[in-house]
Amino acid sequence: MPYLLINTNQTLDKGTESALLQECSQAVTMLLGKPERYVMTSIESGITMTFGGDDSPCAYVELKSLGLPEARSAEFSQDLCELLSRALNVPMERIYIEFSSPPRHLWGWNGGTF
Repeated sequence: MPYLLINTNQTLDKGTESALLQECSQAVTMLLGKPERYVMTSIESGITMTFGGDDSPCAYVELKSLGLPEARSAEFSQDLCELLSRALNVPMERIYIEFSSPPRHLWGWNGGTF
């Protein structure tokens, strides 16, 4: 049920993308305390994007999860920004992260909802 989407203008090869997604999956599992078998990660690299009118390295990230604890979003931001800054070579101040916790009836899985 947790989903992490990474969009970046940094170009990565498939091997690097795969390794990063594995690392992110484990990080989301640890941060949220949810079983990794439910964690989905995705990346779109090498896309055209700007931050502050500048096309220097940047990233936009979405973390969605049922029951996402709002009180811990700053902690999640710190941990994810550090991981992504290191992995993507993007300064932390050029990473936006959107956190969301959809209602259970709006999250489908296995032919039903949660």
